[in-house]
Amino acid sequence: MTPLRRLGNLIDAFRPAEGDPPQTLGAFIGWALAGAWRPLSMAAVIGALAGTMEVVSALLLGWLIDAALVAGPAGLWAGHWILILGSAAFFLMLRPLAFGIFSASNSILVGPNVLPLVLSRLHRWTMGQPVTFFDNDFAGRIAQKQMQTARAMTDVATETINTVCFSLASVIGSALFLLTVDWGIATALLLWMVAYLATIRFFLPRIKRNSSARAAARAMVTGQVVDTITNIKTVKLFAHAAHEDRVALESMEGYRAASLDFGVISTTFRLVLTALAGVLPVVLIGGTLWLWSKGAASTGDIATSGAVAMRITQMTGWVSFALMSLYSNVGEIEDGMRTLARPHDLADAPDAVDLPPAQGAVVFEEAGFAYGRRKGGVEGVSLTIRPGEKIGIVGASGAGKSTLVALLLRLYDCEKGRVLVDGQDVRSVTQESLRRQIGMVTQETAMFNRSARENIAYGSPDASEAQIIAAARAAEAHDFILGMEDHKGRKGYDAHLGERGVKLSGGQRQRIALARAFLKDAPILVLDEATSALDSEVEAQIQQALDRAMAGKTVLAIAHRLSTIAAMDRIIVLDQGRIAEQGSHAELLARGGLYARYWNRQSGGFIVTEEAAE
Repeated sequence: MTPLRRLGNLIDAFRPAEGDPPQTLGAFIGWALAGAWRPLSMAAVIGALAGTMEVVSALLLGWLIDAALVAGPAGLWAGHWILILGSAAFFLMLRPLAFGIFSASNSILVGPNVLPLVLSRLHRWTMGQPVTFFDNDFAGRIAQKQMQTARAMTDVATETINTVCFSLASVIGSALFLLTVDWGIATALLLWMVAYLATIRFFLPRIKRNSSARAAARAMVTGQVVDTITNIKTVKLFAHAAHEDRVALESMEGYRAASLDFGVISTTFRLVLTALAGVLPVVLIGGTLWLWSKGAASTGDIATSGAVAMRITQMTGWVSFALMSLYSNVGEIEDGMRTLARPHDLADAPDAVDLPPAQGAVVFEEAGFAYGRRKGGVEGVSLTIRPGEKIGIVGASGAGKSTLVALLLRLYDCEKGRVLVDGQDVRSVTQESLRRQIGMVTQETAMFNRSARENIAYGSPDASEAQIIAAARAAEAHDFILGMEDHKGRKGYDAHLGERGVKLSGGQRQRIALARAFLKDAPILVLDEATSALDSEVEAQIQQALDRAMAGKTVLAIAHRLSTIAAMDRIIVLDQGRIAEQGSHAELLARGGLYARYWNRQSGGFIVTEEAAE
């Protein structure tokens, strides 16, 4: 490994964060960059040393001019060869080496590492948010915030090293040199610096606020556009392209207005600083010329003061632009922090343990959850499911079926009562270990834009090719997978399925999901309308595979098509969030209650009720 490559490894770019992200800006930046401060400090010192090179360059110029004037053409080399060779070595070797190390610290140490360090931490934290966090926001906006905040943090780190450390060292070195010429000239430089910093202090908070507003507006545009593109088929089916265009233009207009506000304040800031920068050469060069006329300064001092003044003047424009960018990025970090650094509403308990391999006993004890409302969800549900028991769950839309399953999976926490798996409260075990014990197939099947193989193997990432194919065969998916080809020419199990599986029919997506669940082989299996998108022939074929997959497992099957659960050990009928009836299919029909009415009212095998959905 080359030395430059080793330099890039001084920061562990994927080191996990310690603790929760703080809610204040400074502490949040500290959390995001924790573990990288020593290499970043090293880069800052290198930046400061590079900054002093500019002062040394001006000093050497002044010394050479003074030497030439004193010695004349004949005696210059003989009397000052050490100064001449030293200056040549400085400009040919030391200065390029210093700037090369400075460039490497930014391009190799800081830039490639800070972004993945911050992005990985934000992504891990965001992944731990409950489903409600994602339900309440645009997917595109969340992704935009992650990348925006990581990029802004990287720019803040590099700009601080490039600008603040470099320029501060240059100004301090210049002030120290001017003190050797005249304290009055040095004082003039310090007074100019005070005016410069006061201008910055006035403008930069305003720039930060406008930048934060612009970042929020930009993320909203991204979220709106991604939302439209994600649902493009619905847009076309309802002929609402014009409506979506208006919605997008409204969000774009908000971004344009925020950008104009930012442009006005940034232009004013740069104009004021440019005017202020013009004062410095007049004061430094004019003051040194006046001292020279009095015999208090040498010709070399004039050259050095001029070089310093012009360099600081040039640097002022660069620094003003960099500081404006830095504060803009700070505003974007604040905006991202407000979205991404929220505490987890559904976190593992501090003493949570991993759930051991489950036997499959599930108990709901007076479980209640209403999504924070007075009504809805489930209320006072008590239900005991024995290991290996097959339970069917039916009810009208909004009766609480999916809520019951969500409480088992701990996608939400019970507002009342509790849920137990093998005698352990699900709140006392880690969420990951709980969900590893539960296989699930839903009506709305989610697919990744990855290969068919990867989508099936999501149920068991370590599965062999033979196991993946066996699961696909069991789900009646193998044959149609072999016939697939994506736009890049990848075929069969290598073919990608498109975002959210858009290249597949509903039935094909459901069969992939079934294969995934078969491969996971979890002791508890949840089927939420698992065969609703299949035609009768394929459903009959898969039902046999489902029967085999359910053997020895605890099963909770939600269904509107009652024929699919008629053979279950027990059927639970939910009504307005409560258990209205339970028993076998025959027992419930004989009772002549709600289930019997559902059965008698079926049209094509689906529940038809007058109850209003929640």
